[in-house]
This record gives sequence, C-alpha cells and structure tokens, in this order.
Amino acid sequence: MTDIAHVRNLAIVAHIDHGKTTLIDSVFKATQTFRKNQEVAERLMDNNVLERERGITIRSKHCTVSWNDYLINIIDTPGHADFSGEVERVLSMVDSVLLLVDANEGPMPQTRYVLMRALRLGLRPIVVVNKVDRPSARPDYALNRTFDLFIELGATDEQANFPVLYGSGLDGWFVNELGKEEHRGMAALFQTIIDEVPSPQVNQDGDFLMQVSSLDWNEYIGQIGCGRVLRGTLRKGEDFTRIVTKLKDPSSQDKGWEVASSSRVKGIHMWITRGLTRVETDEISAGDIVWLAGPPEIGIGDTFCRSEDTNEALKPLEIEEPTLSMFFLVNNGPFSGQDGTAIMLRQLKERLERELRVNVALRMEDVGRPDGVKVSGRGELHLAILIEEMRREGLEFCISRPEVITRLDENGNVLEPIEQLIIDIPEEHQGIIIEKLAKRKGELTTVENAGTKTIRVEFEIPTRGLFGYRSEFLTDTRGLGIMASRFIGYGPWCGNIVSRSRGSVVSIETGPATAYALEGLQERSVIFVQPTERTYAGQIVGENSRNMDITCNPTKRKHLTNHRSSTKDIGVKLDVPRKMTLEQAMEWIRDDELVEITPRTMRIRKAVLDTKERRRGAKKQIAIDESANGLQLRHSA
Repeated sequence: MTDIAHVRNLAIVAHIDHGKTTLIDSVFKATQTFRKNQEVAERLMDNNVLERERGITIRSKHCTVSWNDYLINIIDTPGHADFSGEVERVLSMVDSVLLLVDANEGPMPQTRYVLMRALRLGLRPIVVVNKVDRPSARPDYALNRTFDLFIELGATDEQANFPVLYGSGLDGWFVNELGKEEHRGMAALFQTIIDEVPSPQVNQDGDFLMQVSSLDWNEYIGQIGCGRVLRGTLRKGEDFTRIVTKLKDPSSQDKGWEVASSSRVKGIHMWITRGLTRVETDEISAGDIVWLAGPPEIGIGDTFCRSEDTNEALKPLEIEEPTLSMFFLVNNGPFSGQDGTAIMLRQLKERLERELRVNVALRMEDVGRPDGVKVSGRGELHLAILIEEMRREGLEFCISRPEVITRLDENGNVLEPIEQLIIDIPEEHQGIIIEKLAKRKGELTTVENAGTKTIRVEFEIPTRGLFGYRSEFLTDTRGLGIMASRFIGYGPWCGNIVSRSRGSVVSIETGPATAYALEGLQERSVIFVQPTERTYAGQIVGENSRNMDITCNPTKRKHLTNHRSSTKDIGVKLDVPRKMTLEQAMEWIRDDELVEITPRTMRIRKAVLDTKERRRGAKKQIAIDESANGLQLRHSA
C-alpha cells in the first residue's frame, strides 16, 4: 500500500494548443518512465489515430510517474471546448491543476472554462506560463491577464495567491523566476507539485467508497468505471453496492438530487496506472485513481460503497447538456454499399449505443423516423470526431446539417446557445471581420491592440452565426487569423441568420464526370468534382455563383464530327476542384441537403435525389407557407 502522504493527484488543463500533451512528454523523459533505448513517439498521450492527425486531445488520459519517492498521478485533459465534458468529470478526482497559459496568447476561451471549473471545486491551481522561449512571447502580459481572470471568476485569496512557473514544455525546462535561473531540467516543476499540491484528503480506515468519474468499455469484460477511492479499501472479489443517483426534475419545487436505484455487485477486475499502462491489482485503497469492472452497467456519478445504506450516495456529477444536434441517416444513394458497409437503422443505433457507453456528453434520440436517429453533442467537432471514427470502421451513412438545441424561458420565449468568440487578426482585416460577424448577429464586446500590428477582438455571437464561417474567416484574413470560441450560455433568439449566400449545382445524371462538362460549369460556379469521378443524380457537384440552385449534367460528352476529335479534351484547362473537410461540409450544406459519408469518399447531395420530387416538395412548402401567412394576417386583422 502506497503511503498516502507521498501521493499527488493533479490534472493538466489549458486551451487547445497551449502545450499540455507536449509537457507530459517532457515529464516522462525527466522521470525516466521508459528505458533509455526504448523508442518513444512524440505526444505519447495522444495515442488515438485521430488525435495524432488533428494534433488535439479528444479523450482524457491518465498516467503515473515517480519523483523522489513521490507518486504523481497526472490526467491529461482535452483543450477544445467541444470536449469540455471530459474536463468536468476528471477534476473531481484530483487535488489541484496545472493551468497552462501560452506566453504569447495569454488566457483564451477554454482557459476561462477550465479555470472556472477548478475554482468552483475549491482547487488551488498552479499557473504554468509555457512557451516563454518563443520570439513573440509576452510572459508578463500572459501572467497579468491570468491574474485578472482569477479575480473575474471570483477566486478566493488563497486561490489567487497561486504559484507560478515559467518555461518550455517542448524543451523540457521550467523555473520559478524568469531570467534568474538556469534554463535546465524539470526539477522546479516537480518540486512545486510536491510542495503546493496537497496529498489526498481521504480516510484509509473507513469502509470503501468511490465515485465513477470516467468510463471505458472492453468487449470481453464490459463496462469499466474510473474514479478516485475516497475512503477505505476494496479487495478483488469482495461485494459492494452500486448506487445510481440522478438530479430531480428542474420543473419541480423540490430541487436537488435523489437515489434512483441500488444493487449489490462484485468486483471482478481492478487496475491502477503505472506510467501509461494499466496494471491489474488485488487491492485498491483511499487516494488511488483506479479502474474497476464488475457491475453489468456503470454510469457517470455512480457511487460504489461497501455498505447497503443508500445514505452513502454521493451527489451526481454535473455534465453540461449538448448544444447541437443532427440526424444520422441510412445511406439510400445509388452508390450505397460500393465503398463500405451499408448499414441499416438497427445497426446504426447499435453503433451509437456503443458510443454512449463512454461518450457521456453525447445523446441519441429516436424521433420516429424510419431512416435515422437524432444525435446531439457539444459542438461540431464533437460530432465530427464520432462521424470520422464510424467512417474509419467501414460504415456508410448520411448526416444532416447541424442545428442548435433551443430552450424556452419561463415566459415561453425561445432561447438559443450563445458563444464567446475571440479573434486575433492583423489590423488591416478588422473592418471586414467586424462587418461579417455583425451580419451573423455577433455583438462586439472588446477590442484590444497589443501594439504588434495584431488586434484581439471579442464577440458574443449565436452558435448559429458560426456555421460556415471558419473557412470564410481564413479567406478574409489570408490564413493569418486565429479564431477560438466557447459556449457561455443561452440567450434570446437573435432572428434569422443567412449563413450561405450561394446556391448548389445539382447533377441530373448518373455517371463519370467529364472535362468537357466541367469546363462549361466552372465559368459560373466552383466545382467540387474532377473528371472521371463518379457522380449521380441529386449529387451536388459545385457551388453556384448566385443564391439559387441550378441543375446540370456533369457527365455530358462532346459529340464527335469530322471537325472535332475525341482527343481535343486533352487541352481543356480546369480549375482545381474544391475538396471540403468533414467539418466544412457540415457547415456548408443547407437544410434540404445531406453529407454522404463512406470509407473512401465524402459526397454532398440533396436529401431528395429526384428532381421532380424536389420541385413538387418545394411547391407544396410554398403553399403551406402562403396558407400560414394568410391565416396570420386574418388573425391580426
């Protein structure tokens, strides 16, 4: 059993790209977690293929290192706002956090969020000003802005009197005072952790008690719960009670939470972490961060205890609700099943139900559609990662345009998600950016000029206003702008927002696209396909230059005569087709359009493929709208 006084539990939190995972690489090197001759990859904690490709952390991960007889449990957390659900839970397992702040950017939207969560739990952060060796570094500016953020978020005097470290996670050095110490080694970081992070305040002699903060799944074992043991010990094979708690209905007068159920179960497997590896153990004790399997079902916030008394139940963990939703639909296109596995609705539901076992910020709702289900998440990236994972599993399906999840206030008024948007742009681009965001209902709150020909502009904007804007933003700033946003709450509905001002070019034939047809189309549109690429009727092959949909035949060939030869197309000059990423396609499509996902390709299409059916549906919708408008006028008269 580990001496509890020599255990430190902490999480590393920061905005995206501020250096959390790179810092942990240096921690591993300094503590000699791996053999000297062992080949170790960079960003070792990002072990998921998508994490490495995108350079972001998607799932929180645990590791354990040793330093001078101290056992330090570290949790690496995601930095993107869409994965905040991972941060919310793991902070309940730790006694402090390392708050990383980029020495140039200073606090960003996600910095505010993770710090707010840490302060609410009563944690006293250690501030690490990272990347101070960069030419554009402003460590004093970053530290002052961070202190202002502590005060703004209502930090106590003890929390605001935080320890500070300066250094470079990439180069592996940290110091307590910049300019007064040699830039060498990680000793200052480890000593600060040992001195400033309290040991776990737990009771090792009482009955076993822990709360589940994270979930995993194993095909052979089943559900696995992770959490910190708060009291006592548990040995392998001993019985314990699983207590499920839930928040009461917000509409009821009796607020708070209640016990939903309890059951007697037996622990089958128990693990602790050493380095990056889970090591099976026969006994767990208070202060340990452990993985436990046994109950057939485990949920976030479940209480595990030795007693059968439900008074031992702990308050359920707070998880913020999703803000975006979209439909996941069965692929009914003519090329269905040719690139991957064409799944039916039952298989689609089964795959999403497996995801719900570990992705607690996700929701799935069966709304009665025979061809799909409604899936809700924390943001576009949150849903895009799930879609990409399913695609790489060989599945084919379609997705609809994301839509925001609205609420009603006590007076019946519609509320919608609002985001804080922070933009760093060159001074010469501020006019066009402010103008376009104003059209998207963005409200300018702050303009800050740091004197480096770059300004920071802050907005409060509806989530809907950001749909389709990121690619437009990069174009307007010549790729020099940086944009970050986070959900801050619900506000009054801001009215209609026009997010796309151009129509679609829709194919009316099925077959391979030809250079002859595309040459004529590119004069008045941006093309999405290239010659010889297979297309089908109802597929969108380009973006019209005007705000209206047009039809075309991208398979049209040049008729041969004695004056024209079949080799004349060799001299045709075509523009490079626009190839969208998954997120760009999700933002670009309209309500009557879908993105078709397959393992090999991604196509944009109309929800109704047949041209005549689309026209009939449009006429019917116009009639319904005119009837509704007439009824409204009669009522107002």
